[in-house]
Amino acid sequence: MSIQDATPAPTFAERFPRLAKDVKQLQVREGEEPWTTKEVKALALGLIAESERLEIELEAADADLAELLRNSGEGAGDDQADSGSSALEREQELTFVNNTRDLLEQNRSALARIADGTYGTCEVCGGPIGKARLEAFPRAAMCVRCKQLAERR
Repeated sequence: MSIQDATPAPTFAERFPRLAKDVKQLQVREGEEPWTTKEVKALALGLIAESERLEIELEAADADLAELLRNSGEGAGDDQADSGSSALEREQELTFVNNTRDLLEQNRSALARIADGTYGTCEVCGGPIGKARLEAFPRAAMCVRCKQLAERR
């Protein structure tokens, strides 16, 4: 049992005590309807559920990776193909673990922005990210323009 399992998870109201007030201040793009508490709550609940799923996947993937690394020294008599296959398997598992960690961190960051009332604000330019973008990709931290500029670098 992990330390996280020992303490009960905070309720939604405990996690987002100012949501009803903060939602009125969340930015939207021109032509978009203002955010409602129900919309932001639905996004937050989705992020929470996905975070819980990712934590379980990450725990299992970490265990798998540890097992692969523990067994990497065995089979000294393996031919090059077996050795290469093992290396590829370790690399794939490591990539999966890193990608899962990144997604989990993005979810946590989005939940923190909801909690502090900055959700929907681009972290680069300070402008609105846009409801449609956030409904499609709730972890988005940048508006489309800033994201495109960042990907070009």
